Amino acid sequence: MYVGLALTVLATVAAYVDRGTTHLLADHIRAGYPTYSQAQVDSAVTTYLVVSSAIGALGVLGWLTAAWAVKAGKRWARPISTVLLVLGASAGLAGLLTKDTSGATGLPPELGWAGMVPCLAGVLAVTLLWRRRRPM
Repeated sequence: MYVGLALTVLATVAAYVDRGTTHLLADHIRAGYPTYSQAQVDSAVTTYLVVSSAIGALGVLGWLTAAWAVKAGKRWARPISTVLLVLGASAGLAGLLTKDTSGATGLPPELGWAGMVPCLAGVLAVTLLWRRRRPM
């Protein structure tokens, strides 16, 4: 679960790294909306960073809660971990697949896939949780 936590943090930070280096998101927005001014592109990037940060913070909270529940042997650790996986995968898929009004996906594929990476750890964690014998 701590690998999933680290991947969630890295996926969240990826958008900030992009803003300071490759500008994939800004270029993606500019390509979809060629009439946008630089200020409008910057505003859209900032909006994405705020949304991404909120989703990332919720993901971190979810990983920490699930890890604590498993470690503490809580009976509800399996179902809550499963629900958190479904929520995380839904958020990741929304970022990866949702099209905006330009007809293109709202995110460049690199950032969309980065949002899906923590879900791989989630699938593994939930699978291992359900395969493990429940303590008596």
